[in-house]
Amino acid sequence: MTSPLHTSENRLASDGDSVSMARRNFLRTAGLAGAAIAFAGCSGTTTELTAPVRSGSPTGAVVGPNGAITLDFSSDIDVLNYAYALEQLEAAFYVTAASNAAFTSIFAANEQRVLLDIRDHEVAHRDFFGAALGTAKIPNLTPAFGAISFADRTSVLQTARTFEDLGVSAYNGAARFLTDAGYLGLAGKIVSVEARHAAAIRDLLNTRSGDFAPNAFDAGNTPQFVLAAADPFIVESITVINA
Repeated sequence: MTSPLHTSENRLASDGDSVSMARRNFLRTAGLAGAAIAFAGCSGTTTELTAPVRSGSPTGAVVGPNGAITLDFSSDIDVLNYAYALEQLEAAFYVTAASNAAFTSIFAANEQRVLLDIRDHEVAHRDFFGAALGTAKIPNLTPAFGAISFADRTSVLQTARTFEDLGVSAYNGAARFLTDAGYLGLAGKIVSVEARHAAAIRDLLNTRSGDFAPNAFDAGNTPQFVLAAADPFIVESITVINA
């Protein structure tokens, strides 16, 4: 996968209280009613998250041998699981990049701030979907990042660009499968942040150029296209039906 984005204008502050407050505000403004679920924020504190109430009795994704996952896009739940899978991948990538020993030497201080902000956003997205889906969520995915050189600035940023561009196109392409207006509204709130991530990463790669937003309209890729692009970076196989 290859894609980038994010400006640090509204960045999550580095101190624990500010990070906790920013995440709490994001979750509270998601606009979905449901049960309050607690999870550990990236600052190590416990944050309240409001998860949507699932209607009906969806069974969730089908997990087969060797962890192979089948998502049924006739169910909003599995469209959300699709987003959850991609957020897992992005969160794992930025967590790995930021924890690499070379992180502070290959990136300038301002670049580190941008990447850490993006990491915190992706972790918040991942945790939100995981809590919202509850028992219907897919298992934790196993990242396969062997082809990425986390000690190389260009390798990290080009991979980030791939992931962010792909994420934006995934949300755009999957929106038409959502039938619940609340879920669609939530997807819009997240994809707009993903697009900012993409713009920021593109600017880090080619500063003050038109690369920050090369097209007037972003692509909306099919789940099949997105998952094929993501496949080299995930151990488990993910396929979709009814899409």
